[in-house]
Amino acid sequence: MSAEPSRVSRLEPYLNRAEPAPTLLKLLVGVQLAGIREDAGFAQDQAARAIGFSPAKLSRIEAGKGRKPPVEADVRALLSLYETGEHESAVLLRLLQQAGEPGWWQRYDKRLMPEWFDRLVGLQEAAIAIRTFEIQYVPGLFQTSAYARAVVQRGLPSATSREVERRVELRMRRTDLLHRPDPPRVWAILDESVLLRVLGSREVMREQLAHLVKLATLPHVTVQVVPLDVTHASAPAIPVTYLRFGGTDLPDVVYLEQMRSATFLEDQDETEEYRVALDRLADEALNPRDSQALLASIAKQRYP
Repeated sequence: MSAEPSRVSRLEPYLNRAEPAPTLLKLLVGVQLAGIREDAGFAQDQAARAIGFSPAKLSRIEAGKGRKPPVEADVRALLSLYETGEHESAVLLRLLQQAGEPGWWQRYDKRLMPEWFDRLVGLQEAAIAIRTFEIQYVPGLFQTSAYARAVVQRGLPSATSREVERRVELRMRRTDLLHRPDPPRVWAILDESVLLRVLGSREVMREQLAHLVKLATLPHVTVQVVPLDVTHASAPAIPVTYLRFGGTDLPDVVYLEQMRSATFLEDQDETEEYRVALDRLADEALNPRDSQALLASIAKQRYP
């Protein structure tokens, strides 16, 4: 049984991307395989048993998880089971091949890029919109190198100077997406305490706030601040990043960061809760113009 033509036709634009986007393509391959399976009338566990996979393996393939894309032979076996047409199979296999091309971040040491962080960076590179809320630090995409260095040194006090610099280099490389020709829409909400907490030195903070003010003037960047005197703010207790992708094939993803790991949410009911929470928090925060004024005021008064 063939997948509906519209399903595969939506994939063809992804074949012409100039830059490798392995995380995006792995997700697309997984989502399409799940859709083709459903079109063919197979339940996930039924399909897994039919070709000798564990249900967990097929679930992982369809979720697009792991550093590497699925093995081509496994994908071919699934397409054969689902009696997928030649054109649909060819497009999906081309996507799979491109999913194996490493992104720039995958050239870093795995100690700097554990699997969960590899996935976050790949998702950010692929997103058309990124929303984030921070309660302790300036968001990583907005950090200066000096501020990033202070953050790394605080979080990893025993790290060697070489490791610190490699981590700072990686963080700075991530910020390049803000300045590429097709940048994502980035909307950040910060608690005011982030701006008052001195990391590195007052000079570091002065530079960081000036950088925030500059970024906030970019047409694709929005910065809002939740003032300390907003005592009823409905802020989450941990940092939240909400990612949205182009088209209708991929679900929104929520990234919740912990000390040494992270959680990714893709279920629509769960991600919708965070979208609503971020909307509510944006309403409680200062508007972008007043937020810029507060940034400038804090820089002038606290870090002259």
